[in-house]
Amino acid sequence: MGPEVHRAEPLQFDVWPAGLLSWFDGHSLADKTGFTASLLTHHDDGRLGTSLLGIGELYAPGPHSLRFVLWAHARASKALAMGARAALTFVFDGAFYQVQLGVRPIGSAAAQASGLACFEATIVSGEAQRVPYARLDAGIVFTLDEHEREATLRRWSAQVEWLKAAGE
Repeated sequence: MGPEVHRAEPLQFDVWPAGLLSWFDGHSLADKTGFTASLLTHHDDGRLGTSLLGIGELYAPGPHSLRFVLWAHARASKALAMGARAALTFVFDGAFYQVQLGVRPIGSAAAQASGLACFEATIVSGEAQRVPYARLDAGIVFTLDEHEREATLRRWSAQVEWLKAAGE
């Protein structure tokens, strides 16, 4: 058994694979809780920042793009509004994904009234990595507090609706 047996199998893409397009469709949020994506942003001081996004903060309106919400006062929001580079990383279907994004702010009065900023990202390039000898079961995973679960799911549903309507 040579080293080629242990080599990662990369998948390059510039449109969402079908499974991910369906995952980011804004439906069945209660069934997708726990999923977390890490949004990495490059700040003007040279540092990298990380924002963790749940499924109710992400929406793919089509195969080339992804909309997301961040707190308007967050460093990442400010950096992205000024044209910062960004990447989204997450674990899905046994693989590690890293997606380079071109990001621009988009308007949503409803989101702004709640202290949020909406963004639309275009996939510049994406890569999924998996190895034949192991499966990634999870990346960063969270559990919603039982007392806040229903309120969080209602808020997420509203946020996804804002993302669907943003920029129109």
